Amino acid sequence: MNWRRVARASDVPPGSARRVVLDGLEIALCNLRGEFFAVDDVCTHAYASLSEGELIGDQLECPLHGGCFDVRTGHALGGIVTEDLRRFAVRVEGDDVLIALGDGR
Repeated sequence: MNWRRVARASDVPPGSARRVVLDGLEIALCNLRGEFFAVDDVCTHAYASLSEGELIGDQLECPLHGGCFDVRTGHALGGIVTEDLRRFAVRVEGDDVLIALGDGR
């Protein structure tokens, strides 16, 4: 895998999400109690930046219509959102967060 640095771990506190762009892809980088996950940042229902929504437990809520996704799996959790998000492989080296493009499933 081709790992690329996208952020410092210290810049994404636990319980938060941050938008990063890698090779033109908008990605939501989420910190769940010190474990990092990365999914598409664009909601599958309508264009909205998911990283601008709320991270509630392991669910990222779209700020536009309130649809939720599991950031660990990318799965749409029903309601208004029915299409899953793509997820990306993440690893942390020291304070660097790295993402590998491709299917993280």
